[in-house]
Amino acid sequence: LDHARHIAGQLENGVTIHNFYVPAGGDEPHREKNIKFAQKLDYLTDMRDHFAADTPTKSILVGDLNIAPREDDVWDHKKMLKVVSHTPIEVDHLAEVQEAGKWVDVTRQDIADGLLYSWWSYRAKDWDAADKGRRLDHIWATPDISDAAHSSRILRHVRGWEQPSDHAPVFASFDL
Repeated sequence: LDHARHIAGQLENGVTIHNFYVPAGGDEPHREKNIKFAQKLDYLTDMRDHFAADTPTKSILVGDLNIAPREDDVWDHKKMLKVVSHTPIEVDHLAEVQEAGKWVDVTRQDIADGLLYSWWSYRAKDWDAADKGRRLDHIWATPDISDAAHSSRILRHVRGWEQPSDHAPVFASFDL
């Protein structure tokens, strides 16, 4: 992908690391009414096509994908179905990207069950108590190295630091 939202590099051991930023998509989850949402969907289609044309191996994908795909990746699945980041069309587009690259979600491989968030709105003063989060930040790996991943974690406490990002750091270790 020849785009500023993607950077990739290869480590000495041959592992390629892809870092992506998927556009947030604005506030209105409607392609025709919101150009930002259309751009988000188009970018996901470009990602899908890229990985379908050249299925990666020995690769890790990380980044702010701005989509919480699972019901337990958001604080209230039913309320979030019409909110950008968890709409069915976004979830479907992200699933197509994942399928095209045969990517394994190593965070959920390690932490299979339960609510899991990496993002909380700046607008919520009581973000920790309200706990209305979303898992927008992801770590994926190709099947040939996904079993080497372990110790996935999200450093939620960092969100409480002075002048923090609205995203908490997401980690996984790989024995490669």
